[in-house]
Amino acid sequence: MNEWELMNARHSVRAYKNTAIEEEKVRRLQAEIEQCNRESGLRIQLFTEEPEAFQAGKAHYGAFRGCKNYFAIVGEKGKEEAVGYYGERLVLLSQSLGLNTCWVALTYKKGKVTVNVEKDETLYVVIALGYGETEGVPHRSKPVEKVADVPKNAPTWYMNGVRAALTAPTAINQQQFWITLTEDGKVKAVSKWGPCSKIDLGIVKLHFEWGAGKENFEWA
Repeated sequence: MNEWELMNARHSVRAYKNTAIEEEKVRRLQAEIEQCNRESGLRIQLFTEEPEAFQAGKAHYGAFRGCKNYFAIVGEKGKEEAVGYYGERLVLLSQSLGLNTCWVALTYKKGKVTVNVEKDETLYVVIALGYGETEGVPHRSKPVEKVADVPKNAPTWYMNGVRAALTAPTAINQQQFWITLTEDGKVKAVSKWGPCSKIDLGIVKLHFEWGAGKENFEWA
């Protein structure tokens, strides 16, 4: 799949098959985690065949079923945007490998996550991972005008970026962000109020970059 196909194919999945992730795919994910950690200063960790965080041994736990694999995103306070940006890089890589995912802020047992968290760090979120029972369903999106300034004669790359941003997963599908093309041709993206809105902003920025092409603009 190309980048557009991956963004459009990615949907949140909460029910997973009892199928282990192949070693080669785990190696690909670990390599990307190492790269993301070097760039971001986060300490993202991958757990496979670990049933406790989502209580996979139970018939049903919260909104999830059968989840035994996940990314745990750990870092110092104040890194919410990086959490979203680099976590979504892993989500889209997972999609390219034929895996499914779901961002999770609340519906898991924090005390059961075997993640290593150092002093002055926090466990921000986990991302469920595995082979979904289904591919999920598309979320409903707001009109472009509700999330971005749309000037007359806006460049094609800008509009492509906004459309890509609308494919990004956000908490409760709230899409609480605003994108503006500045007078000097840069792009500004800000988060509005809402749960996980700063994490959402990082996710949105990655999608915008994929849609617009990083070579076409700078962030304001």
